[in-house]
Amino acid sequence: MSSEATTASGITTVYQVTGMTCGHCEGAVSEEISAIVGVSSVKAVAATGQVTVVSAAPLDDEAVRAAVDEAGYELTGRA
Repeated sequence: MSSEATTASGITTVYQVTGMTCGHCEGAVSEEISAIVGVSSVKAVAATGQVTVVSAAPLDDEAVRAAVDEAGYELTGRA
């Protein structure tokens, strides 16, 4: 299964992030990733460690990694 899907609203990519344990963690990760140009929505789920990102164009994984690092967590790759 591909970790990237194209829909009418954009491209959906699911990333795996370690270190999130609560709603505050989800908010911190979502806020940092939302600041990336082209991102239209972010949904982080601490229970699974998955962060679903919808963007207008494919995102640079390194930009996402930098945003997750800035929030204090670790991007382990695409889910």
